[in-house]
Amino acid sequence: MTVRPASHDIPTAHRLASVLRQLGEIVVGKDAPLKLALACLLARGHLLIEDIPGVGKSTLAQALATVLGLNYARIQFTSDLLPADVLGVSIYDAATQSFHFHAGPIFHSVVLADEINRAPPKTQSALLEAMEEHQVSQDGETRKLPDPFFVIATQNPVEQIGAFPLPESQLDRFMLAIELGYPDAGAERELLAGGDRRARLADLAAEADAPTLVEWQREAAAVHVAPALLDYVQALLAASRGHLAGTGADASAATDDGTTARRGLSPRAGLMLIAAARAYALIGGRPMVVPEDVQAVFPAVAGHRLAGGARAGAVVAQSLVRAVALP
Repeated sequence: MTVRPASHDIPTAHRLASVLRQLGEIVVGKDAPLKLALACLLARGHLLIEDIPGVGKSTLAQALATVLGLNYARIQFTSDLLPADVLGVSIYDAATQSFHFHAGPIFHSVVLADEINRAPPKTQSALLEAMEEHQVSQDGETRKLPDPFFVIATQNPVEQIGAFPLPESQLDRFMLAIELGYPDAGAERELLAGGDRRARLADLAAEADAPTLVEWQREAAAVHVAPALLDYVQALLAASRGHLAGTGADASAATDDGTTARRGLSPRAGLMLIAAARAYALIGGRPMVVPEDVQAVFPAVAGHRLAGGARAGAVVAQSLVRAVALP
């Protein structure tokens, strides 16, 4: 991997466009999911990718870490994986007559939790504190995780054999949930002609490093959000709870395609929606969030919180977007 020299004279949006361009050379024909994945990282969130095997989920995670110059670890979740395999373990040293902590793979900036729903709930829950607090409590001691810290979890469709559905508390830790899906005909032909894209990962140039990414995250958090935009976000949250702002109090959200959401969006989901929209605006080079930024990220932020599965939830979210008037 080569590292390009940083230049503070280049606008952030141009540098982010270069990141997306390199990612697009590895994960072909998936511009929209790539942009959402980058926005999730810029918003200091965690990403869930739900899809069938073989569409590039783990390749995306590794490419993202490489292009941003971050250290990376992959954890293959299996039915016999233990929490200590994720977090680390203290081992007794007879020479010093003391325990020494051996850090687990969670102590990396980008952690791929591959096929997270293949592991039982006890192991899945080992990620909860790390994702929420950016720290690990083990053997009575709290250890900070690196900054930035980003979890990308992949999961197979819940109908597949051997899958343990993620509990709601775990799902809520993920800012965005996306699907990659099958490539279109042109992208698939490019993949077939060019061979395995993993071989090209070593040729990627790092467009940033950890301090640069932290600065980009600060820029994203500073993107302006107008009061009218906050009204729009509130209207979307209210619609997800089964009513428009100021009316009714249904617990379910009926959509125009007949689908019913399982529950409404929480205030924390609203905060994540704003953070993701800010990051999306930064990628687009805009100094303030516009309604189109909210609409672009809303299905990925809301889908896994509204219905079972990223695809079903995205349908519900799109219906809510159509139902709520623009400011």
